[in-house]
Amino acid sequence: MRKITGSLFQSLDGVIQAPGGPEEDQTGFTQGGWTVPYFDASLAGPMGKLLGGTYELLLGRRTYEIFAAYWPHNGDQPIGATFNAVRKHVVTSSDRALGWANSQRLVGNPVAAVTRLKESDGPDLLIQGSSTLYRALLPAGLVDRIVLITFPVMLGRGKRWYADDPSAARTWTLVEQAHASKGVYVATFARDGAVQTGSFATKPPSPDERALRQRQAAGDG
Repeated sequence: MRKITGSLFQSLDGVIQAPGGPEEDQTGFTQGGWTVPYFDASLAGPMGKLLGGTYELLLGRRTYEIFAAYWPHNGDQPIGATFNAVRKHVVTSSDRALGWANSQRLVGNPVAAVTRLKESDGPDLLIQGSSTLYRALLPAGLVDRIVLITFPVMLGRGKRWYADDPSAARTWTLVEQAHASKGVYVATFARDGAVQTGSFATKPPSPDERALRQRQAAGDG
């Protein structure tokens, strides 16, 4: 079965909208391009690890349109060459043609369509952007890893990648992390299990109390 990794540029307050430039989103968001000042050579290693290797892209329609308008004309960049070559799976209800090479539409219910794709033969899948996908795929348990690239900026408003949905509750295990020189934090998390809870109001027993309880349990107290 294929694994799905979600990759997100996010602000400290969870905004992922238009990270690469104002032209990415024309819906009234005025701070497009907020990641650009933080990119330097120290991010080359983590980003190269994320975007290198063998995978196919899993995209929502909006992110697909942004990429399809840019990467076919920038194939001289290493990432562009990779994105142009790999297969792109697009979750969309639109019947508009997908003009970017090696693109195919996922039809029907997004959860059912991605489940079928995940169960098929082929490389692992990488989500880029595509905030609406997470609201469907996370509650369904279809995302195996999340790579959060967090920038030291708060935007106050904008599209976020998670929804207020209790069915998405679960724990994630940190498996890898890296820091860039301008404060960008790259953390990779693997899906884990159910959320565990506790209370700091519950005072743990002292050594003497534990000893007393042990003696009582043994019938000596």
